This record gives sequence, structure tokens and C-alpha cells, in this order.
Amino acid sequence: MAEAWRGFVKDGHWDVDVNVRNFIQRNYTPYDGDESFLEGSTEATDKLWGRLQELQKEEREHDGVLECETEVVSSLTAYGPGYIDESMKDLEQIVGLQTDKPLKRAFMPYGGIKMAEEAASTYGYEVNPKFHKIFNDYHKTHNQAVFDAYTDEMKVARHTHIVTGLPDTYGRGRIVGDYRRVALCHTVVSRWLSRQPAHMVLK
Repeated sequence: MAEAWRGFVKDGHWDVDVNVRNFIQRNYTPYDGDESFLEGSTEATDKLWGRLQELQKEEREHDGVLECETEVVSSLTAYGPGYIDESMKDLEQIVGLQTDKPLKRAFMPYGGIKMAEEAASTYGYEVNPKFHKIFNDYHKTHNQAVFDAYTDEMKVARHTHIVTGLPDTYGRGRIVGDYRRVALCHTVVSRWLSRQPAHMVLK
């Protein structure tokens, strides 16, 4: 038994086989109490949450997108501090939003410029045309790099669905085999491989 499992109950099937259900059943402790140990929300939280709920209502009234960035590429330093409500910013304990306004959708072209442009246009926004040129002529996106790395054989395997490949405009696009379903655990993979017919195991 690997050191990683030290302290776990090992009287079930999971310690001799791949059995996630059995592992959970043997090793979890249910909590049968109530929520009385929890603290209630503070006055500051209630005020900020109330304002955010108002903004969420506005967002729903605008078909799910209150505002969309089209001029600034998202990064850690793209914006200054953002607040849920400027008039109540002293109540906020954590300063900063994804953009400069609450519920404003960020512009993230690094995964794929086509996907980012289509996402904006779906809600009536047009991304500054300069970004189309930048991310097609000067800066390779993740999606473009992935497809540049594919060999012709990989592309055929993807096209015929022998191997699962995520859509062209998906930011994390890549070829994914069935091994994605296996936890990256040496013990699990080793046991699985040991049970496969010799002709099925890739050398």
C-alpha cells in the first residue's frame, strides 16, 4: 500500500482494485448536525450582496450580459482596482474585480481570437478590429499553437473521432485520449495496464 493512503480505511475493494465508490464509502464521515456553528453575514456583506443582486437583475434583463469589454485584453494588470459599488468601496474586504466593473465580461483572446470575437458579437458587441490583426498576424493564440503542433495523422484521427479533439474555437483545444478519465495516479495506471491484453498496451 502506497504511503499516500496511510491513515485510510483499507478493508474494502478499493485497496486491491480501482473502486472510487468503495473508497469514498469506506473513508468519509457524515455530518449529522445543523448549521448552528456557522456565523451569520455581516452588515457590510448584506449591503454589498444586496447591490450585487440588483446588478444581477439588470444583467438578466440584458439577456445575460450586462457589459462586455472590447478594448482591453484581460490580464493581471489590465485594470486598476474595481469595486462592486464605488459608494460602498470601504465595505469591501477584497479589492479588485475581473475587469473594472462588476459583471462586466472580460475580453480573453489568448485562448482563441475567433471564439472571443464571436462571444462578443453574440451579445451585440464588436471587438476592436486591431485585435483581429494582432492575434492573427503577430501573436499566436493557444488554439492556433495547438493546431500547428498537430501532425496530419493527428488531424485525421481527430476528424474521424478516433481520438477526441475539442472544437477548433475552444480555448483549451487539444487532442484528448481515453486516458483523460484515469486519475494520474501511478498505482491506478499500473494496475490498469497490467490487466490489458499485451497487444492493447502501447509500447
